[in-house]
Amino acid sequence: YYTSIPGSCNFEAGAEEWSTACGLRQELRDDFDWSISSSAALGQRGPATDHTPGKGQHFLYVNSSAQKEGSRARIITTKLFPASLGVCRVRFWFWMFASRQTGVLKVYTAEEHGMDILMWSSSRNEEDKW
Repeated sequence: YYTSIPGSCNFEAGAEEWSTACGLRQELRDDFDWSISSSAALGQRGPATDHTPGKGQHFLYVNSSAQKEGSRARIITTKLFPASLGVCRVRFWFWMFASRQTGVLKVYTAEEHGMDILMWSSSRNEEDKW
């Protein structure tokens, strides 16, 4: 569900409701989808909990080991955020460890004509932590 900060979500809304509760939607034209979990997917090495142990349990994940190279999974905000300089920030925690199939995590912003602009990216994390 949302917290007091607009656009903020902790994914504790439940498996069927996280996208609506968090103001996110799965991209229909991508290759696979993000899922919600409270532990690593069966047979996959992953985090045991979210980044706030004791306060929350759920996080979004993709199983990169089950995908072909170049496959994409995208989630998109359902609400537009006004352009700003130094006011609007994107902050999130991620865990990308111990998989050779791990690709690149990217964050884009869409400009007013719909063009995606890459804001941040990261490949495999070398540490087993958020």
